[in-house]
Parts: sequence; structure tokens; C-alpha cells
Amino acid sequence: MSAAETTPDPLDKLARAARVRLMIFDVDGVLTDGSLHYGADGEALKTFNVHDGLGIKLLQESGVQTAIISARVSPQVVKRAADLGIGFLHQGGHDKLTPFRALLEKTGLTAEQVGFIGDDVVDLPILSRVGFAVGVPNGRAEVHRRAHHITEAAGGRGAVREICEFVLRAQGSYDQVMAQFLV
Repeated sequence: MSAAETTPDPLDKLARAARVRLMIFDVDGVLTDGSLHYGADGEALKTFNVHDGLGIKLLQESGVQTAIISARVSPQVVKRAADLGIGFLHQGGHDKLTPFRALLEKTGLTAEQVGFIGDDVVDLPILSRVGFAVGVPNGRAEVHRRAHHITEAAGGRGAVREICEFVLRAQGSYDQVMAQFLV
């Protein structure tokens, strides 16, 4: 970390996470590790982390809405979003700001009530506007400089679950959503 950068205040991160009513996820490098595997027919394959999926479901149970905004188009992402009940999905194009603005209009939320987790420069327009900007350790330095929080787990390796639990704890709902598993 350079002298111009400062360590984010942990209390500020918690306060920001406590305000989140909508959490938006990038895909490549966040919900996946960013690797693309090609099958014999040339189709791109993606690997998603099951722990991340449960984290998203727990966040939804607490009342936080979820969305995906991704630059790449993939039928696997459509399937994963449907499996998880993610209410808003936008794929295609490096302009992530337009679907972000549409999502704010659709939900009636302010940018301050939104969290976003991204890893690359195409995510910067959203990261610089949301109330809770999150990066992953395998993300670009430009993302790290603008993030309020960097996860310990890498993208595709539990970062999403980690941030979902962080938000749940900040909002005081972690114990409530976990109670169903502790019977």
C-alpha cells in the first residue's frame, strides 16, 4: 500500500455494509476464478463455488436483493442466476453503468444502499458509485484502491460467501438466517 493510500476504517466498512439493500455481483473473477475452460465444441465452461451460492441465498433470505452485472455473455450464468433466484441479470458489454442505473430506477434504491463486488477495471464505474464497494484479492490494483473492503478469499474461492456473511453480520441478521441450520 502506498503512502497515498490509507487502510479503510473497519467501522466505516460495517456501517456501509449495514446499509446494503441490494448486492450486485460480477461474474468472471468474482463468482468464478476468472478461468475460461473450452470444451471440445468450443463452448466456454465456468465453475461456480457452491458455498458462494448458499451465501447468496442466505443474503436473499435476510431481505437483501441480489443482481448480476457481467461484461461477458454466458448461458451458464443465466442458469446459475436462475438456480439462485437472482432477480436481475445483465450480461454483455463493458458498459456496466447503464444497467446499474436501470437497476437503481427499477428498485427505487439509491447508490448508497447498494453493494458491488468486482475485480477488474470494467467494474470501476459501479465501484466508484456504490455505498459499499468490494474487491477480491485476485483483482486489479485499480479496484483495490477504490474498494471499501477486500475479501480474504479469492474470486471463485469463497469471496462471495465471505462478503454475504459480512453484510449479514453488519446488519445483525447472521444469527437469524443461520438458526435454520443449528436445530
